[in-house]
Amino acid sequence: MLSVLRDPAYRRLFTAQVVALLGTGLLTVALGLLAFDLAGGQAGAVLGTALTIKMIAYVFVAPAMAALVERLPRKGVLVGSDLVRAGVALSLPFIDQVWQIYVLVFVLQSASATFTPAFQALIPVVLPGEKDYTKALSLSRLAYDLESLVSPLLAAALLTVVGFHDLFCGTTIGFLVSAAMVLGTRLPAVPPTRLQGSLLHRTTLGTRIFLRDPSLRGLLALDLVVAAATALVLVNTVVYARDLFGGSNTDVAIALAFYGAGSMLIAFVAPRALEHMTDRTFMLLGGAVLTVGLLGAALSAGSGGSWTVLLGTWSVLGIGTSMISTPSSRLVRRVATDHTRGPLFTAQFSLSHACFMLTYPVAGWVGAAADQPVAALVLGVLALAGTVAALGLWPARSRSAVRSARSAGR
Repeated sequence: MLSVLRDPAYRRLFTAQVVALLGTGLLTVALGLLAFDLAGGQAGAVLGTALTIKMIAYVFVAPAMAALVERLPRKGVLVGSDLVRAGVALSLPFIDQVWQIYVLVFVLQSASATFTPAFQALIPVVLPGEKDYTKALSLSRLAYDLESLVSPLLAAALLTVVGFHDLFCGTTIGFLVSAAMVLGTRLPAVPPTRLQGSLLHRTTLGTRIFLRDPSLRGLLALDLVVAAATALVLVNTVVYARDLFGGSNTDVAIALAFYGAGSMLIAFVAPRALEHMTDRTFMLLGGAVLTVGLLGAALSAGSGGSWTVLLGTWSVLGIGTSMISTPSSRLVRRVATDHTRGPLFTAQFSLSHACFMLTYPVAGWVGAAADQPVAALVLGVLALAGTVAALGLWPARSRSAVRSARSAGR
């Protein structure tokens, strides 16, 4: 997997991604502390609203920005997005009103919604080989998982010597270093995009291709499965650990670590596994794993549940999530042309996050209004529906599947 780092362009881009991720992780911790500083006991409501704004930016702003910047140099788009994010992070310590958090979060996440799809669309140009690209996807998955573990520890260490406002400076540095790494990278020539039609036509192009292609329709259904599992983990881990099992904040971190460990395991084995089975088989197995894991979470939350079983269940959820997420960009890459690559990666970014607008409320509101077993059960039903839908929407011998098989055989 690490062999792809021998490519100097990819090595610099990957370093930029890792540094930016660490900066984002520090921002997450600092933003929570800032919300508590401004809103006290209402900090949860502030953060909930901020997360909703984040999803709105990802779902609606990303396609529009992709259409607006489609003819600009990729390097300029990436560097500009990083500079905007750095500017917002540097501004956050100086605000004193809750509404200002919402405005700056919207600007920040709009920049992220511009950066991430453009970055994802650039990697298959830098690494055109199928095996190398798969290794890069696994490495990216590993980076996300490690960031979720390292960033809180780094933030905790920094908070012993600095105030939480200084974490925003760390975030700013992360985005500036990311911009510098991208700026110093010699990128391969990317054919200029010349899409025809109105802004609305170009904004919706990626979504329309998604809805036409069998493999991408299946991917969209599996995105719902991932969103169901991820929502349970991100929203309700603290409830499971602190309330249902009477644990501590350390137990919350341990449970999240088990989830990350499961995901990292698949990041290591996915390149080898995908040499022996199709993406469709691998990803549908991931859907089945997540469905079983969510039903297991419902049992763990019931009477007589075991903390050890819960940790095992969280590992299973991490495994299933990575089985779907790691190969997903391979499907987009195979369907895309030079002209549609950007819109398709933007559509994948936008549509996958749209699923969270359904699953986040289910995890939070159903868990609070009913109880945790019911929330996990509802999410398990959604995961089952998504897996069954993917099975039907993505036939085994669709044109995309045939193209995938031919590509793998070369």
